[in-house]
Amino acid sequence: MLSRGLVGRTEQAVALDLEMTMRQLGASGPSFAPIVAHGAHGALPHASPRDVVIVADTLVVIDWGAQLDGYASDCTRTYATGDVEAGAREVYDLVLSAQEAALAAVRAGLTGREVDAVARDIIEAGGHADHFGHGLGHGVGLDVHEAPRLSKQGEDPLRAGHVVTVEPGVYVPGVVGVRIEDLVVVTESGSDVLSGLPKDLTVVS
Repeated sequence: MLSRGLVGRTEQAVALDLEMTMRQLGASGPSFAPIVAHGAHGALPHASPRDVVIVADTLVVIDWGAQLDGYASDCTRTYATGDVEAGAREVYDLVLSAQEAALAAVRAGLTGREVDAVARDIIEAGGHADHFGHGLGHGVGLDVHEAPRLSKQGEDPLRAGHVVTVEPGVYVPGVVGVRIEDLVVVTESGSDVLSGLPKDLTVVS
């Protein structure tokens, strides 16, 4: 889908293209309605794609999942459409640091709250405590949102075999939003990351 570009297409057109591409590649359908949101619209964690053209030199949040053989998936990446402002790049780097630290912390025996705190502490230290309003992640299986919860309220311990998301985000109202999400399998010693897309900030024109 990215090979067909982002700039000059509407958020709705990209979301539809993404859903059709998943189906063409074998998915029975999306596991939820895809999110495509650029610029300030990306500061809404659950933004709905609009009939608004994506412009150059901004960030685009794309959150999607496929349904395959009865099971759901979930992944988010944030892309650049050219040269982005330094502040937006700083937010991206902060979220990436928090996401990688949280991934490294995932292992059986920790509670969802403990893993959430790893990412949350980094984002708070970066000055964006008020801009990370959702939990770090959730279980994924037959449904796209299942137990366990990786959040401030996540009291249940992770167990080997759990499949969870790790998806910190920073959402600065009216300015920019960044979310990076991987799907991981919890193991006794850590996690196996199922998502294969790169996480360096990629430019898609």
